[in-house]
Amino acid sequence: MAKILISAGEASGDIHAAAVTAALKKIDSAIEVFGMGGDALRAAGGEVLFDIKDHGVMGFVEVIKKLPDLFKLRSDFARVMDERKPDCLVVVDYPGFNMKLAKVAHDKGIPVVSYIAPSAWAWNKGRAKNVAKIVDKVACIFPFEYDVYEEAGAPVEFVGHPLLDIVHPTMERAEAEAWAGKEAEHPLVLLMPGSRLMEIEKMLPTLLEGAKLLKKQLPEVQFAMPRAGTIPLELLQSKIKASGLEIKITEGHNYDLFSVADLALATSGTVTLEAALCGLPSVIVYRTSALNAFIARRVINIPNIGLPNIVAGRQILPELLQEDFTPANVANTAVELLAPERRPQLEANLAYMKARLGEPGAVNRVAQLILRIAEERK
Repeated sequence: MAKILISAGEASGDIHAAAVTAALKKIDSAIEVFGMGGDALRAAGGEVLFDIKDHGVMGFVEVIKKLPDLFKLRSDFARVMDERKPDCLVVVDYPGFNMKLAKVAHDKGIPVVSYIAPSAWAWNKGRAKNVAKIVDKVACIFPFEYDVYEEAGAPVEFVGHPLLDIVHPTMERAEAEAWAGKEAEHPLVLLMPGSRLMEIEKMLPTLLEGAKLLKKQLPEVQFAMPRAGTIPLELLQSKIKASGLEIKITEGHNYDLFSVADLALATSGTVTLEAALCGLPSVIVYRTSALNAFIARRVINIPNIGLPNIVAGRQILPELLQEDFTPANVANTAVELLAPERRPQLEANLAYMKARLGEPGAVNRVAQLILRIAEERK
């Protein structure tokens, strides 16, 4: 019976970790999966020792402030490694912490699989060499990252993108529209401020102000907000109430919601790719501190930050970043994208992007890879 230690530090990573856990359990229900995750990992049968609600952090400066907690978390993981002796560590995204955790496991002789690997193609190709030194297998989800890791000498395998397996509506359209409260001839716009508390504080106020301006230009527009499990319901309710807007907070069924909505106003992240795979275009927004932005502009070597744009290899969805992320810009860009004449080109662009992600089956391929690595250790 294999014992798999897993580490996912954010809501998007929790989804991927849960999908792999479910695939592992399907292969052998006796396989143990334990580590860091959230509600999705629990639901898939994983044992959550460290909850992502307590550890989400973004930005260079914020990570520094969080260092004492992250050091303790790493020590706690090391203790788990010693006590439970896992056959493999699977690190899912969250590279700032997970690569340090991978080094701990490597030094203890525990094989490591990096799934949703550090974005060396975006930040610094030299990072791939560091990953190659401590990881036994890099499971690449983008075809363009395969070459970067292979060139760095990493043992790499292209598995395809897991969202192709995960992102599927479960309701018929009429049922989904009824569930979402969508009225005929009324555009439904989603506000998606993020899955971390710091993102809510930085993004949501501007999104709400932008939504108010949008409502003035398009009085028939409806709003909904899918709640990430990492964000307290009461926090969203209080901010929405203060805005004076009528916004339905939804719980679960995100892909059904995405499939019937007309546009998302979304903080940059995996959720924009999930939406795109459901045919939902986004106005991609992001704001961080001036210092974080200063650092980022000097280390990021790609022209776009939105995942749909990165996958497409060109900007197919608008990005409003830093000083461009204003209520007026949000509203005006939303009006432009909601125009009926824009829909055919948007749909064609999103279909093109989806085709670049490869074939379905990534989740099962990753599960098989993890078991192969775990078995080689025995």
